[in-house]
Amino acid sequence: MCLTAVQAQKTSEPIVDNAFVEQQFGSNCRLIGMPSVRGDLDGDGVEDIVIPAHCTSPLMDQAENNYVVIDPYDSFFGYGNPKVTTAFVADDPQRRGFSLLVIHGAGPDAWHAAVPKAKFMLVNIPFRDIRLRKLQVKKKPRLAIYVAETGGDAMTSMVYWDGKKYRYDPMGSSME
Repeated sequence: MCLTAVQAQKTSEPIVDNAFVEQQFGSNCRLIGMPSVRGDLDGDGVEDIVIPAHCTSPLMDQAENNYVVIDPYDSFFGYGNPKVTTAFVADDPQRRGFSLLVIHGAGPDAWHAAVPKAKFMLVNIPFRDIRLRKLQVKKKPRLAIYVAETGGDAMTSMVYWDGKKYRYDPMGSSME
């Protein structure tokens, strides 16, 4: 049985490269060399993607590319207005502007659909590595983004979708 060119093209996923990131989030975002992770973050049964990136001006392309900039990290600590918190000075100047780009998938094409369900830019999370793991929230298993944070205390935290927005929750430091 042979697939036609149209069928083969429809089933292939796009490559997550700088061109894809620019198409989805604008010209101020670039990949940082960390792998993206995929899973169902919002619990709708459709695959989503989290892309670590460097974004120089998070709010600039928000309206044009239809994404929402949120700061779950600073929201946890009391004030998470991204219009203010994106101007905060980062602990490590080389990591300033590091963001997690999240695309909630829609339909059979999931995160690479022509019009995804939703797009988010999570700013100010001090990550050096990310993984997806299950988390129990109010007796429901959810997929969360586990974050190995930068800094000397080797903190681990998680960011998860609570049904309305992304929330940050620190889990403590490792005993290494």
